[in-house]
Amino acid sequence: MTAETLPQRDVTPILERAGELTYPALRQAVDTLAPQMRRVAGYHLGWLDAAGNEQRSGRGKGIRYTLALLGTEAVGAPVETGIPGGVAVELIHNFSLLHDDLMDGDEERHHRATAWTIFGSSAAILGGVALLALAEEVLLAPGTSQGAAAAKMLTEATARLVTGQTDDLDFETRTAVPLEECVRMAGNKTAALISASAAIGAVLAGAPEPTVTALAAFGEHLGLAFQLVDDLLGIWGAPELTGKPVLADLRAGKKTLPVSAALHAGGPPAEELATLLADGGDDPARFALEAELIERAGGRDWTVAEARRQLALAQEQLAGAGLARTERGQEAARELSAVADFVVRRQL
Repeated sequence: MTAETLPQRDVTPILERAGELTYPALRQAVDTLAPQMRRVAGYHLGWLDAAGNEQRSGRGKGIRYTLALLGTEAVGAPVETGIPGGVAVELIHNFSLLHDDLMDGDEERHHRATAWTIFGSSAAILGGVALLALAEEVLLAPGTSQGAAAAKMLTEATARLVTGQTDDLDFETRTAVPLEECVRMAGNKTAALISASAAIGAVLAGAPEPTVTALAAFGEHLGLAFQLVDDLLGIWGAPELTGKPVLADLRAGKKTLPVSAALHAGGPPAEELATLLADGGDDPARFALEAELIERAGGRDWTVAEARRQLALAQEQLAGAGLARTERGQEAARELSAVADFVVRRQL
C-alpha cells in the first residue's frame, strides 16, 4: 500500500481545536480596531452581518493558524505560546483576501457577498491595511525578542505575498507565462505565508534555528502543493465546494499552473489553447474548450503529480525537523503531517 492509498486521518478535531484556541484571541485583537474597520473586518471574518449585528457563521478551515499552533507544540512549547502567531497569520491571510476580492472583482466568497460590495472599495482597502498593521502589533506588543523575530518573519512573508499577487495580476495581461515564473509566483503568493505559519510558533517558542528552518521548508512545499490544488479547483472544482462559478480562473483570465504547464508541454492541444487565449472573448463554450485542451495537453496531470511531489517533499522536511520527543510534541508532529495530507489529497 502506497502513501497515496493510505486512509486519511480525520483532521476535523484538529482544525476545530485550533479554531477554539485562536478565535477568542483573534476577536479580541479585531475588537481593538476603530469602529468602521471593526465592522468591515468582523463582517469579512463572519461574526457580523452587513448591518454590524452579531451572527453565527461558519469559519474557514483555518489551515494557517492550525499550522502555527501545531508547530508550537511540535517543538515542545505550550500551545498558548503560539496563539499570537496563529492570530497574526490569520490576520495577514484575511488582509490578502479583502484586497484579492476587490482586485479580482469577486462579488461572493463562501456564499456571502464580499466586503467591498457591502462597504465599498475604499473601506475594503482600509480594512485590509488595518488587519495588516494589527498582525504586527499582536506579535510586537509583548516586547520580547521572540515576538520581534516572529514579526520580522511575517513581514518578509507578507512582502513575498504582495510580490506574488502583483505577478498574478500581471500574468492576466500576458498570453503565455513560462512555467518557472508561474511556480515562483505561487511560491510568493501562497507558499510564503504558509511557510511562515508552519514556523512562527517555533520562533515564538525560541526553538533552535535548524528546527525553525525545517518547519519553514515544510510549509513552503506544503504551500506550493496547496496552490497547485487550488488551481485545479479554480478550473474543475465544483461551485458548492469552491464558492465560485465553474471554470472561474479561466473566466478571469488567470494564467494558473495547469494553464502554464499545458502551454509548456507543446503539441496540437497546447497550440490550440494558445490561440484561444490570445483571441480572448467571453463565450462560456470557449472556457469549457480551454479546460478540455488543458487536460488534453497534460496540464491537469502535471498539476496533480506536482502537488503530490511537493507534499512528499514537505513530509520529508517535517520528518527531519528535530522536533520535541515529548508525547504531545510527537503527536503534534503527526497532526502536522495529517493536516498537510488533508490539504493536498482531499482533491486529488
